[in-house]
Amino acid sequence: MYDVREADYPILPHERLNVLGESYLSDQELLAILLRTGTAKLSVLELAGQILKHFVTLENFRKSSIEELMTISGIGMTKAVEIRAMIELGKRIKTTERSREGQVKGSQQFATILIDEMSDFDQEHLVAVYLDGKNKIIKKKTIFVGTVNSATANPREILHFAVKTLAASLLVAHNHPSGDPNPSDADSVFTQRIASACDIIGLQFIDHIIVGDGCYFSFKENTLI
Repeated sequence: MYDVREADYPILPHERLNVLGESYLSDQELLAILLRTGTAKLSVLELAGQILKHFVTLENFRKSSIEELMTISGIGMTKAVEIRAMIELGKRIKTTERSREGQVKGSQQFATILIDEMSDFDQEHLVAVYLDGKNKIIKKKTIFVGTVNSATANPREILHFAVKTLAASLLVAHNHPSGDPNPSDADSVFTQRIASACDIIGLQFIDHIIVGDGCYFSFKENTLI
């Protein structure tokens, strides 16, 4: 059996991955493999290091735009597009559990999925999730994009689709681009309006979840509905 020692480590990142496995590679090495080539002045490993240094954190890198990537020397349109495609694919892989199960098992479970889906949004997105009697998702619909307040977030459109889909229960969610998931006064007013409207038509209102930066606030978990 081959005994892998430090002196035996291959120089190239893809060779290190082949021998040691991907979990042993640094962020810089993994990115270098995806970039494939460097520039006339920088090796691919140096280019990867320059990119990570520019964004400081992986979270900043994940949120980078094509235009911002192209400001880095050695990153043209093609590489920038490939990086964005790689980030989006990783995001979709991470959320496959929702597609497979299609069921809301609890606020924490679903909030984790919403964090992955909504964390990149620059504006507030209000989403309604319509469920059957077993909490399986019938339909998930973006109601509107903009600030959630009592003037614009009218329950009428949300409940219209609930009736149309013959939903048994409803969950609503929106994100706070600021990263702070704590509800505003407008969020609380909106939640009570939705809860009251659901009660009138006999629709179970499960929760209102607010998504922040890697965190969430649940009105149900905080016993506010």
